[in-house]
Amino acid sequence: MAIELLNPTQLDQMRPAGAFVAEVLTKLVATAEVGMDLLEFDALAHTMIKDRGAESCYIDYAPSFGRGPFGKVLCTSINDAVLHGLPHRYRLKDGDLVSFDFAVSVDGWVCDSAVSTIVGTPREEDKKLIATTELALARAIEVARPGNKIGDIGAVIGETAREAGYSVNTQFGGHGVGRTMHGDPHVPNDGRAGRGFPLKPGLVIAIEPWLLANTDEIVMDPDGWTIRSADGSRGAHSEHTIAITEGEPIVMTARD
Repeated sequence: MAIELLNPTQLDQMRPAGAFVAEVLTKLVATAEVGMDLLEFDALAHTMIKDRGAESCYIDYAPSFGRGPFGKVLCTSINDAVLHGLPHRYRLKDGDLVSFDFAVSVDGWVCDSAVSTIVGTPREEDKKLIATTELALARAIEVARPGNKIGDIGAVIGETAREAGYSVNTQFGGHGVGRTMHGDPHVPNDGRAGRGFPLKPGLVIAIEPWLLANTDEIVMDPDGWTIRSADGSRGAHSEHTIAITEGEPIVMTARD
């Protein structure tokens, strides 16, 4: 397991990538309204990448689990879709739950983040689902300190989910971030406290709790990318790139 620990200068060099990812996601959420097409969101993100001189981490991404290359710069997951949603012709409807996941490289440094939002009239159950992923993320960031371990992050995410009545799928989780989008260590969304890789200053990871309303089983669309709940229930996804320091963790992708 090759895990790079960044020095303070390198962490400062990574901050512009995090700020840009936050800027794009903030713009996408503000733009999301009934009638918007998913391909319009992707085009907006593409334009912002070009204007910034950044590099997409998605467009040429071709992992073993996908049917790559991805071909778009943004993941848009709607309603019962929760991860890796491939943008396609679809206009948002009142009450849709949409998750945006976005990662780019700026000056050679990568940051990755995701946010879920509701378009138009919200359902209370969707608000609870999103709020639970956000709470799990906040609690996970709080324990991301030297002396703790990766298992502490997974344990608090799983505990938060179960407290709210949700089960947890561990097939996809967080990951190391740095010069590339996906690296070691793997950051599972459940686990045992006190186990796993020790958290050390300079470690940069993406923490990304995602939940489905009524199941922990998933299926993949014929597009080879979009992951949905097996029972049609809705999903939500929250993610930040964070850096472990001697004190408080740095949330690289914090949104205002």
